[in-house]
This record gives sequence, structure tokens and C-alpha cells, in this order.
Amino acid sequence: MEHLLQELNEPQREAVAHTDGPLLILAGPGSGKTRVVTRRAAHLAATVTRAYKILAITFTNKAATEMRERIDSLGVAPGMTVCTFHALCAKLLRIHHDRVGVPANFTIFDRDDRRKIIKQAIADSDLSTTNWQPSAIESAIGDAKNHMVSAAEFAEQASDWRERTIARVYTQYEAILTKMGGLDFDDLLMRMAVVLSRDSQLCMDLEDRFSYVLIDEYQDTNDAQYLIAKQLTQQRKNLCATGDPDQSIYGWRGANIENILAFEKDYPNAKVVRLEQNYRSTKRVLSAASALIAGNSQRKEKSLWTENADGARIRVVEYENGDEEAALVVRDLAQRIREGQDASSVAVFYRVNSLSRSLEEAFLREGLPYQIARGVEFYNRKEIRDVLAYMRVVVNPADDVALLRIINTPTRGIGNTTVNRLKDFAKGTQQSILEVVNTRSAEDLGRSAKKLKTFAELMQRLAPLFELPPAKALDTILRESGLRAMYAQNIDLDDAPAGNLDELLSAASVYQEDFPEATLIDWLEHTALVSDVDAVEDGRAAVTLMTLHAAKGLEFDVVYVIGWEEGLLPFRRRDQIESSDVEEERRLAFVGMTRARKRLTLSYVRYRMMRGITERSVRSPFLDELPYNEVEWPTKAPTRANKRQIPSGELPHDIEEWHMGSLVRHPIHGLGQVMEITKGARRTHVDVQFKNGSRRSWVLEFADLERVDFDEVGDAR
Repeated sequence: MEHLLQELNEPQREAVAHTDGPLLILAGPGSGKTRVVTRRAAHLAATVTRAYKILAITFTNKAATEMRERIDSLGVAPGMTVCTFHALCAKLLRIHHDRVGVPANFTIFDRDDRRKIIKQAIADSDLSTTNWQPSAIESAIGDAKNHMVSAAEFAEQASDWRERTIARVYTQYEAILTKMGGLDFDDLLMRMAVVLSRDSQLCMDLEDRFSYVLIDEYQDTNDAQYLIAKQLTQQRKNLCATGDPDQSIYGWRGANIENILAFEKDYPNAKVVRLEQNYRSTKRVLSAASALIAGNSQRKEKSLWTENADGARIRVVEYENGDEEAALVVRDLAQRIREGQDASSVAVFYRVNSLSRSLEEAFLREGLPYQIARGVEFYNRKEIRDVLAYMRVVVNPADDVALLRIINTPTRGIGNTTVNRLKDFAKGTQQSILEVVNTRSAEDLGRSAKKLKTFAELMQRLAPLFELPPAKALDTILRESGLRAMYAQNIDLDDAPAGNLDELLSAASVYQEDFPEATLIDWLEHTALVSDVDAVEDGRAAVTLMTLHAAKGLEFDVVYVIGWEEGLLPFRRRDQIESSDVEEERRLAFVGMTRARKRLTLSYVRYRMMRGITERSVRSPFLDELPYNEVEWPTKAPTRANKRQIPSGELPHDIEEWHMGSLVRHPIHGLGQVMEITKGARRTHVDVQFKNGSRRSWVLEFADLERVDFDEVGDAR
């Protein structure tokens, strides 16, 4: 297998050739990580084990597909398991459902479904969704599951009235999931981790099945994923963890950077290989990114270097406002494309999705093709959700969320009164709604009895599709349900639903070709685990727009990152004085910068409209951490003069008299009162409640606020 070691540098060869025992590969950006992981998997299959004994795990379907294709191209025998954590757990939970206590045909509820069930759980707990926001409850439950805290444990640990109330909703939420035979995304990981921690025989069986485990992006594992990896390798310790603490950017969804930082503590005899040579970026891009990330303390030291050219200096550009930023960024890249730059090699990144609106408008005005990394958007279209709901009920008749979506789609004359009656019957008897339809008398079902029976007969005809190949099952459902005929009527729309149904059928056919043994349940599982980046078409002649989070793992010749402002990068919610995790935000900026091969442009604006309000912006402090000589700093004056005086960037002369309770005046918001004032190392943040009811947080140096005396306010009145 010498060819597997060819064209590798020494650290890469060392990582590929390692066989038994724990291995930590610290892979800097652009260091050939995927090449090392795939060749190591192939080398293991050629030297010490069989391909089917190897498990390779990554974090997105797109990455798993690429890894699988590259391993196949190396001549490895079929049978190796290459998938995401969620896909692995979903498969194992179905196989070992009796040991876990879940039905083999469980439904995976997506975020939209989860929100509906949480609303139902709030109502069933005799609470109001006005007082108890479903999004807040959802976040609390998700955080609990990421830390493997069950509803019972949450209730036991609850320390105040709020937590006890959330525990009630959490308990009810779990009861509804159980009744419907469903799991949410967090359950896939949590349930697998729990059963592995309790079932030693299953652990041994799975370790015999997967003698070698390779995990990519190990820095993004959460507590459940960490435990799964540990349990699957507890006897042989054949765990290869590949990742980079400097690219850990998912703490907000439970990722624990300590998993990779403490790897050598967990495995004292672990071999550590550092991949520090960068093959992607120019020297200047790498130098600037390295200087930025050096500001973090939670990291493992690496000395990134490259033999690539110096390249152009990083551009930092100031714009007047968000619209100008979008227009001139698009105009700039349009010029590059006219000069011969391939549009598919250009990307624009942003911290929050809301910044994409101005960009899209600018692309449309300029007539440039673009694609947005919103992989889940296709599956959120009404017509797609309709047909997937039929599939879900075929697979799991207890899935009431899906059934309620299709019971009157296409229209069958089954109204809300009948649906509410069915829901009441189902709740009172602990049956599914479909069971109620099948078992209740015509008298119980009322005037809609005949229509309901017709619907039940349809679902009985579709039931045998459960184990058919996905494309065949989908084609039958589209025809028998009446969905194809219904959506075929919308022929005048630019984005015709019938065309989207055809696209879904094509996707099912491709999946069927890739996995000939797959059934409808396998494909449903696949669609449930789609992520944003899965929609990015490699090589398409279009500029790619995406969030910084979605950009990880990708690379482009030319990269623009917009919105380098305090509050955006580093990100800070309106109810926060400081960013929640500045180090993670710095890692996110580092990830964005290191996607660039040749040219990198960073931009910020003087004024940004957010949530309908235009406010003075402060450029990101991260810009001050870049090496001065590697950057082309802004020299142009604003294109449009501001009508009012621009703040000086200095603290008020009477700062000593500013405190909580001080009265202040703003030229737009009027009179307000300081609720909180916090002096940081670089900036002073102030939180103000205004008389008009609004509440705003600013950096005081740029806030356009002036302190006023109580006497002055009294005179004004």
C-alpha cells in the first residue's frame, strides 16, 4: 500500500501509517486533513483489518459523501461505514430499538415539528405560549439533552419556579414524542449515548463490529457524541480524532471544545500528529488569520506555514451603510468575474442570515448568478413537506404531526371541527389520530365519517410502500394521494410546485442508485438530516453566499466577509452587554478568513440598519488584532456625508457622573434611563430603557447619547 503514502508530507505519512491505539491529528486549515483521513481509512483496510470493520464519522452529509467517494477512489473494498453522527445513531437505534425502548419505525421530528409539539406540550401543561415562549422552552430542552439530562433528571435538579415549570413542559413534551413514536435530533445522540453507557454487551458487540473508529471535526463533538466515541472504543482504544480547537464554532449548540483539548488526558498514551503546512492560502492570508487566533487561550499551539506565494494584502473596507456595502461588494466581484475570475470560486460570508437580503438584491440588480447555502429550505417548501408527511405516516402511522398535515391535503372536506374532535378522542383514549379514524363509529365521526373512511382506505393502500425503494414509493404516493394532480395546476408560478416534486423524485432516484438496498424509511432518515451546506453545488457558475458557520470545510479563491462590527462579529444579542463567547467568535472569524485561497476582503459599515432601526456601528475589535503590514486599510472617505455630527469615538467628558439610573437623551429615541453600564478593557457598554418603550444597548464611545440632569428634564416638561 505504498501508493497511499505517496505525495504526503512527513506528518501526514505518520498519521496515515499509524494503526493501533489512540491518535489525535491536530489539523490546521488547508493542511490536507481530508486526504489524511481518507488515506488512513484505506491504509487500515489494506493492512490490519477489513473495510467493513472501519467506522468513519463526520458532521455533514456533504462531507460524508465526499469522504466516501474519495475512499472508494483509493480502491478500498466495499462495506466501510462512512456517515454523520446523527445518521449512525439513527441506524443503530432502529437496529437495536428493543434495547433502547423506541419503535423501529420511529419518526425523526425536525425543528418545525419540534416547535409544534412544544406548543402542544405548553398547552397540555396548562400554560400560555404568551408567557412561556416556545423558542425559549425549546432551547432549554435542547441544552438539557445535549448535556444528557432527561426530563426526570431536569425536574429533580430544578432549583426555582421557572426551572420547575420548564420541567413540566419537558416531561409533557417527552410524553407526546413517546405517544407518536418519534425522536428529535437531540434524542438520536442522547438515546444512543445513554444505552451505550448502560449496556456493556451492546458496547462490546459494536466494538467488535467497528474495530477502528475515525472521527473528523472532533472539536465539534458535544457531550453525547464524546461518550458515544468513548464507549465504541473503550476496549481497543482505536480512536482517531481529527480536528482543530481553533475551528470549534458550535458551542451554541452544545459542542464542547474540551473534548479535543483534553484528548491526551483521556488517552495518556495517545499519539499526537500536527498538520501545520497549509496548502490552501497565501502567506498573507495565513499570517493575518494566525495573528487573529493567537488572541485565544483555549487552543493547542500550532505554527501554521505555507510554501504558497505571498499573495495580495488582505483588504479592509469601510462603507457608509449596509446597502452600500452590498452594492459595492457585488460590483467589485462582478468586475473580477468580467476579468476572468470563475464565479464558482467566489464566496461572500456573513455572521447572520439577515445580512443576505441586501446582497441578494444587489446580485439581482447586477444580473449575477448566485446560490445561497440553505439546504433545508428546499425541504421546507409546502409541497415537499406535504409529500414527506405522507411518507412519514406510511412509515409511522402514530405520527400525528404528519397526519394532521395531510388529512385534508388535497382538500377532502374535512374541516377544523372534525379535526378537533379527532384530537380530543385521541387524547382521551391515548390513541393515534389514525387509530381513532379506523376504530370510531360513523356516529362518533359525524358528518365527515365517509370522508374520513376514504382517507383511511387511502393510507391502508399506501401502507405496503413501507419497505419499497424510495423512488418507487414516492412516485406511488404522488399519484395515489392526488398531490401530483393538485400541484400540476400551478403552472403559472415562477417556482412551480410540480417542478419541485419532480426534483424530489430525482433526489430519491439518485439516493436509490447510491444505496440500492435502501427503503423508504432510509431515505426519510436521509432527508431529515439535511444541513444548509448540503445544498451547495460544487462547480456551479455562481457566487456562493453563506453564513460563516456553513462555510467550514469549504474553500474559495476569492472570499468577502461582510459585517465586521461589534455586535455582529463578535456577535452579541440585544439582551447582552458582552458577547457570550468572544473566543468562539474569534474562531468563527478565523474559519472565515482561512477559507480564502488567494484574495480576502473584510468589510464593515458606519451605520447598519437592524430590525428596522439604523444605528451607528463600531468596527470589530478583531480588525485591530490583524498584523498592520499584511492589511490594506481603508483610505476612502464615506460616500455620503452624515447630516449630524459623527461621534468622536471617545467617552463623554462627564463619564464619572454616568451610573445606573442616569437620564440620557438620544437624537432618535429621545429620553431614556441607563439600566446598566459596564466598562470593559476596550469599550464601555451602556444599556438604556427609553421613554418610548424601546430598549437599546450601545458602545458608549459611539452611542450619540448625552447625559441630562433631572432638573433639565423638569424644565423641558
